[in-house]
Amino acid sequence: MTSEPKSITVTVKLFAAYQEAYQQPELVLELPNGTPVKTLCDRLISEHPELAQWRNLTRFGINFTFVEPDTPLQDGDEVVLIPPVSGG
Repeated sequence: MTSEPKSITVTVKLFAAYQEAYQQPELVLELPNGTPVKTLCDRLISEHPELAQWRNLTRFGINFTFVEPDTPLQDGDEVVLIPPVSGG
């Protein structure tokens, strides 16, 4: 009988305001197994409160597919947080 891992590792690709806040294009984070993608976003905002203005506007993607905020993350997922982008 195999048990679920207690933690997972995900790669977070950062764009626009998120990349500006962290000054790097991606993060590798360890999270509790089953963490929803919105909780990951909340963690990034807690580390960089200036991102709070984007909380309700950010779209989420996991492995190149747009997902709902309550979608649980799995080990090895590649996550993108996509804030609104202005300009032309």
